[in-house]
Amino acid sequence: MTRRGLVLGGGGVLGAAWMIGALSALEEHEGVDARHYDYIVGTSAGSVVGALLAAGVTVEELRSQELRGVVETGPLAGFHWDYESATGGDRPPTPKAGLGSVELLRRHRGRLGALPPTAVIAALLPEGRGRLDAVGAMVRHAIPSGWARHRGLRVTAVDYGAGERVAFGGPGAPEVDLADAVMASCAIPGWYQPVVMGHRRFIDGGAWSSTNADLLIGEGLSDVVVLAPQVSFAPDQPAALAPRIERQWRARVTARVLHELQRLHADGADVTVLGPGAEDLEAFGANMMDVSRRPRVIETSLRTSLAALREAGELPAAAPFDAVAESLETPS
Repeated sequence: MTRRGLVLGGGGVLGAAWMIGALSALEEHEGVDARHYDYIVGTSAGSVVGALLAAGVTVEELRSQELRGVVETGPLAGFHWDYESATGGDRPPTPKAGLGSVELLRRHRGRLGALPPTAVIAALLPEGRGRLDAVGAMVRHAIPSGWARHRGLRVTAVDYGAGERVAFGGPGAPEVDLADAVMASCAIPGWYQPVVMGHRRFIDGGAWSSTNADLLIGEGLSDVVVLAPQVSFAPDQPAALAPRIERQWRARVTARVLHELQRLHADGADVTVLGPGAEDLEAFGANMMDVSRRPRVIETSLRTSLAALREAGELPAAAPFDAVAESLETPS
């Protein structure tokens, strides 16, 4: 029997919009229902999309919510989502003073190199002040308490004290409400407050990996589709400093994700990965939290993702993106 996995990566407000467009293209091209993948791994923005799919929300209903702010059918019926205020705006509030997690830095003293660089950076950043109550309220509207009936749902976060990845919904993870897990997965370091559950603080799963696709290694899956808004397989080399820094970061994320996916492929899975191309990057603009760009991002993603699926080939190698990141470190 064919067992399939769906991985939904991080990427802020516009990353979620891009994934909804890509999911629409995936359903059109493959004739599948995105709710019916055996495993769904969600990180940050992808945890919101994944949780709602696992709750029974259709991709069409997700598009309706994105474009109109309200859904008339399904688990989100009657819930109004105000994008202008729900995520706190497109700029972070002034963070608290001091390091975000002294405990993590102390616990891993002398071996910080064993952690993902993004986890170390997260510990060094000050603790954010933003709140994700509106995100939690949306998930609770679909699933008021407990976990989704979809037992293959995994929501990723990072234990901010222990410096460990947690895959809520998976073996050995704390049993929590889905809404709390999603808020934790979305708690961008330096922007939002860590989410406290029990005596532990949790932050964005993207502080460990943009996709956390490697969680599916060993699950015996034959096919895995990865939607990764923070990667790009068509990097350019802009002249301005800010775009150069963004492209360098994106190239490094792309290389790391591809290393994960190569391991997943070696485990026996046929891996399809979609990431933003040049048109998508233009639609994003400079700020992935700019809510005003959502309609354009969805429209662009639907078109570019459908084209990418029709032309899908071998999984790209990571080495060229390592090289791109290095070439962007200093102007030529």
